Amino acid sequence: MTLREQAAAIFSVAKLSFSIAPGAVLFKLAGALVSSLVPFATAYFAALTTTALVAAYGGSEQAKQQVLVYIIITSVLGLFSLVWSSIDQYVQAKMRFIVESKVSDRMYEQFLRLEFWRYDDKETADLYDKAQKFSQFFAWIFDRLASIISQLITMIAGVVALVTVNVWMALFVLIAIIPGTYLQFRLTRQQVEHWNKNVETRRAKSLIEWNLLQPGIIVELRLYGIVRYLLDLRSTLRDKDEKARIEFERKYVSKRLLADALQAIAELGSLIWVTLQVISRTQPIGQFVYVQQIVQRALSGSNGFISELSSIDEDVANLFEYQKFMELAQGKVGTIALKDMPEKIEFKDVWFRYHGQDSDVLKGISFSIIRGQHIAIVGENGAGKTTLIKLLSGVYNPTKGEVLVDGMLLFDVKTDQWHKQLAVLGQDFAKYWFATAKDNVLFGDVDKNSRELLDRALRDAEAEEFVKKLPKGEDTHVDNWMQDDEGTKGVELSGGQWQRLALARNFYRDAPIIILDEPTSAIDALAESRIFKKLLGRKDKTIITISHRLTTVEKADVIYMLEEGELTEQGTHKELIAKKGRYYRMFESQLHESELSE
Repeated sequence: MTLREQAAAIFSVAKLSFSIAPGAVLFKLAGALVSSLVPFATAYFAALTTTALVAAYGGSEQAKQQVLVYIIITSVLGLFSLVWSSIDQYVQAKMRFIVESKVSDRMYEQFLRLEFWRYDDKETADLYDKAQKFSQFFAWIFDRLASIISQLITMIAGVVALVTVNVWMALFVLIAIIPGTYLQFRLTRQQVEHWNKNVETRRAKSLIEWNLLQPGIIVELRLYGIVRYLLDLRSTLRDKDEKARIEFERKYVSKRLLADALQAIAELGSLIWVTLQVISRTQPIGQFVYVQQIVQRALSGSNGFISELSSIDEDVANLFEYQKFMELAQGKVGTIALKDMPEKIEFKDVWFRYHGQDSDVLKGISFSIIRGQHIAIVGENGAGKTTLIKLLSGVYNPTKGEVLVDGMLLFDVKTDQWHKQLAVLGQDFAKYWFATAKDNVLFGDVDKNSRELLDRALRDAEAEEFVKKLPKGEDTHVDNWMQDDEGTKGVELSGGQWQRLALARNFYRDAPIIILDEPTSAIDALAESRIFKKLLGRKDKTIITISHRLTTVEKADVIYMLEEGELTEQGTHKELIAKKGRYYRMFESQLHESELSE
């Protein structure tokens, strides 16, 4: 960042902070003035006190009175600083809470409204990492900003105060400040550049650390003997990032020692000069105290300014990433209202390619779904089945072609109203570890509060029995790291139990269109058969299923076979078996198993 960019960024931080908490910002600015100027006033009256004390010692009656006045003024200034500091601590804490809350809220809201494709985009993920880092420390950044202002005022006031004593001494001190400032700026630039280049390194290190501390993963890590490998890899990544930054510091040590030596010479020279002035009686004895305090304040102000500026420089640099992230386009919201459950959903020559990819995932897909119909989408892994569901859900828009709902472009339908029509259970369904078993079901529709619907959802998903056996039934937390207010610990669920809860959440939503993407992979075949028998009995639901289990697929009204993004076969189970084509070959082994069991 150039100085101009840095100044613009600091102004943006101040502007945003002022828009959130104007009173606290004004108090903070006043505090910066108080903390920087009061010490100078204290030093001035301390110098007068010393001079008057010497005169009083020599017998001056007037000086005796002046000493008392100066001591009282100095004490009042000290008391004022203490009182202000106590009030400032409270204001800082309150402002930090207000600002941090507002900034993080805005960050979350922006993240949750982005276009869906951005959640799979690496560049967006990198931008989000930097923006999130800025948002998390925003309140602290403003604290540092106030400190920077205070240190800058201290440095400038110190030099100005020295000018009133001797212009050449002030110029000498000012020159002594410059090398240290320049070196710190150079070091900071290199550290920020290194930080930005190593986003992925830190992300990989964080993910390794997260995995190493997960009870559900550690068993496999130890069985496979890769704990030591991951620890070594973590150390390598840490050294690449943190150790390299320390190396920058090492390269600047000798130069910074010279800069520090120059400041020490400036301080020593100032004290020698004022000492000679006092000895020659051209300056009062109190001037020694004054110069000593002023030079120290000027140098400490410059060092504090450099230190604070370097600590904020990296965070301020991330402000641009934060602003860029906050300016990302939000997902388009359609304007057409849905009056009822759609009678027909159509895919017309739909092509789709993920952002930044070179090849199409879906190629010329055309088919229809009629209200109340049960369809199945089958194909090998990577055929495009899940992508098809994403387009049907309105998460993505076709690269080419149209997805229509009763003749209307899905892209133009109000997103929230369309999502109300859907109950989607994917392979990577959400697990709300922080909540209870009951909450994990109710999250299917937080606007509903139906005991009857909850009981039916648990029953239809065959989750009722295991939920009742939990320590506190449906009010039990579903993670063994959680416990309720009474001290009852949560339990760890099996994969099948989690899947039943997710199914119950899907059923509780009670949406007219149910989409199930490999919904029962962790549930035994008999239980799956019973669940789908109940589900398929609901003629008021449109059901779309993706599955590799023949017992699930064969019940569908229409089956669509995908191969490498193309729709190659369609028809009923019997029709597709009779063709002896790709569908038959895919399920051939399961067909033989079924015949043998019969």
